[in-house]
Amino acid sequence: MSHPEKDLILRIEETLAQLRPYLEADNGNVSFVELTDDFVVRVRLEGACSSCSMSTMTLKAGIEQSILKAIPEVKGVEAIA
Repeated sequence: MSHPEKDLILRIEETLAQLRPYLEADNGNVSFVELTDDFVVRVRLEGACSSCSMSTMTLKAGIEQSILKAIPEVKGVEAIA
């Protein structure tokens, strides 16, 4: 893993850490899984977030927008099971 990639992952983790209190307030969480070669962040929604009917909105409007704003190099965010 190159240094720029490590830096990006660190910034992704920091952004997710800022979002966790909001997810945890609803008994949910998110974990970083990987950064793909085409700069897509893969995350896993956990706890209540994994089965919540609003999880798609949480992912796109909350998590993805926060990451894209903080880290312009990222092209998108997707959840994996």
